[in-house]
Amino acid sequence: MIDVENLTKVYGDFTAVRGLSFTVAPGEVLGLVGPNGAGKTTTLRSIAGIIVPTSGTIRIGGDDIAKAPERAKARLAFIPDEPQLFEHLTVEEHLRFIGRLYGVANAPALIEPLLAELELLEKRNALPAALSRGMRQKLAIACGLLHSPSALLLDEPLTGLDPAGMRRMKSTIASRARAGAAVVLSSHLLQLVEELCTRLLVMQRGRVIALGTFAEIVAERPALAGMPLEDVFLALMDEGDRGDRPRALA
Repeated sequence: MIDVENLTKVYGDFTAVRGLSFTVAPGEVLGLVGPNGAGKTTTLRSIAGIIVPTSGTIRIGGDDIAKAPERAKARLAFIPDEPQLFEHLTVEEHLRFIGRLYGVANAPALIEPLLAELELLEKRNALPAALSRGMRQKLAIACGLLHSPSALLLDEPLTGLDPAGMRRMKSTIASRARAGAAVVLSSHLLQLVEELCTRLLVMQRGRVIALGTFAEIVAERPALAGMPLEDVFLALMDEGDRGDRPRALA
């Protein structure tokens, strides 16, 4: 569903992403992890069609996002770490607008259960300024889910949520994957990544350090056997700092 081939993005003399290739199949949740400045957000924004890559190809459901942007973008949703909302639309008006924008014929029937799922029913008539940071995040995710995207890009989706909201959001993400969506989840919360993700893509300085399931990554590095994900992550960062040849598993 998501196919990235040799993605490279250069800003002047700085290379933010270098030769990145990976795929995400329907029903898969790919954890995109790495330190600040690793190129994660550039990667997500390139897949979403917000940033134009310097080189490389990105396909969503077989459609090249550079050559057929409308078809490709109609299949995806990108929820950034900072919600971008319309300050003069209520919660429900946001969803009605998104429904018209994507041509969702049954939007009125979908809005009520989606508001209930994300615990926004009591806020349906509220403006964004009256919402907490967590509620704004929920609204942004609701807008992204309304058209049932087959490719879902999430950048720090739990920001601002309380523990109950985190649990509900994890359930929402998992349910979309079970329904067949290809999900890319970027987060510094390694526990979230460990709970939800079927594979990991670890980046550092714009390049791949490791790609595969947790078990595959550890199997390639026997010294990491038995370590928790946090320790494995830190060891991978040390590996990248030493300039070791990056290893990637298909």
